[in-house]
Amino acid sequence: MATLGLETHVVDKDAYRSTVARFRDAGIALPTFAQLRDPETIPAAVRARLADVGPDEPHPLNLFRVHWFNDADRRGTVAVPGYLVLPPELTGVKAKILVALGERFPMITAHKVLAAYGCLAPRLVTGQFDPAAHKALWPSTGNYCRGGVAISRIMGCRGVAILPEGMSQERFDWLERWVADQDDVVRTHGTESNVKEIYDKCAELDAISENIIFNQFSEFGNHLVHATVTGPALGRVFEDAAEKHPGLRLRAFTSATGSAGAIAAGDHLKSVYGAKIVAVEALECPTLLENGYGEHNIQGIGDKHVPYIHNAMNTDAVCGISDTATDTLSLLFNSDIGQSYLRNRRGVDPHVVEQLGSLGFSAICNVLAAIRAARHYGYGEGDAIVTVATDGFAMYRSEVPKITAKYFGGSFDAVHAGEVFGQHVLGNEAARFEELDQAGRRRIFNLGYFTWVEQQGVAFEDFVARQQESFWRGLRSLIPAWDAMIDELNRETGVLAALGVPADGV
Repeated sequence: MATLGLETHVVDKDAYRSTVARFRDAGIALPTFAQLRDPETIPAAVRARLADVGPDEPHPLNLFRVHWFNDADRRGTVAVPGYLVLPPELTGVKAKILVALGERFPMITAHKVLAAYGCLAPRLVTGQFDPAAHKALWPSTGNYCRGGVAISRIMGCRGVAILPEGMSQERFDWLERWVADQDDVVRTHGTESNVKEIYDKCAELDAISENIIFNQFSEFGNHLVHATVTGPALGRVFEDAAEKHPGLRLRAFTSATGSAGAIAAGDHLKSVYGAKIVAVEALECPTLLENGYGEHNIQGIGDKHVPYIHNAMNTDAVCGISDTATDTLSLLFNSDIGQSYLRNRRGVDPHVVEQLGSLGFSAICNVLAAIRAARHYGYGEGDAIVTVATDGFAMYRSEVPKITAKYFGGSFDAVHAGEVFGQHVLGNEAARFEELDQAGRRRIFNLGYFTWVEQQGVAFEDFVARQQESFWRGLRSLIPAWDAMIDELNRETGVLAALGVPADGV
């Protein structure tokens, strides 16, 4: 079970002592999960020092910016996480679609740095990772490994990114600037949907004792940081919208399954607001819908397996979105011709059009699933669907020539803009939507057996325990235990005290 990040005691005292020494020398303090959930509880002395730290610096204090409440320039904080309200002129539905902006996170402008921290922090405080002796391996389809490399660099340790060779060039450009050694960027065969190849490379590298793998698909820290940090942040987004529109009801949360980290926010939204949880995947690789396979370009959502940390028995529906839609809508949203069409022909508020660059491929996928859910359930003006934009279009500009050549013969014009909007927004006929009953949930849950028990060696008893909702509720008791251990580590390093933080942490 230690390999799944469920420990609440110090496993290796020598590694723990080494971490304390490294952090003391490097001036590194760790934020608690509670502080990331509510940044107002971050000590005032830390917040004051952050004013002099750039959001893209590999500076230890940027760990205290790994939350949803950064402002637009990512230097200060706001009371409500940044989000877009997509109007009916853009979506074709009356329900309000609320999109939280992952680009406001530090260092990687994507919320996956939160997932990386959620996986790493428990390993540090339990002595399962020694930054002075170990390499941190981050298997990913792009943004998670960037988050892991950023945090690794802050800690002065080697962070190794393992990702498919077919991911966007922007990801590799960023990694080349941040890794300690170019050999720390490991390119595996294939593209977005080739997760098994990533696992195979991890198995090979795991034979080296100094390598510690932080598998976001099976680390419960990833699930928990989104259930307890992202979930309440999205709840605050909805409550802000509800204050402006009294009587608004939160009906659903849509999230591409990916590593099944962000979708854990749905557990919180469902328990507090009664929102349905809609899992989203690429129609070209319909793993949840059809136990299927294939290849696609919705970068960042991974597939061909069910992540170990996916609470499948709490999922209400599955939606399949075509990468043709996400590819071509990215041109519509980010080209002069497309934006002119949206403003002048569809009547979309120019301020909204200006912000569409905040939606990367997976964000567009999530939005299309929200539109589909609104149509399927018949949601109207008094209903809201919340979703997330993991990153913005800045991570995909190199894809524009490929998309333009593939779909439009090398030139995107006004006629194409109208066709794309009509087909993929107003029509949305390429989407599949399936409500799940208990049999459907069990089908998805059982599919995970082949990856985790037969291939990855998880004990059968541990695998089936996840079928009960009590298992997932029980996980939440780990958070206060980990936070107490983070507080203790910070006391032992003395870093916060040196910054002027009082003993009571305020």
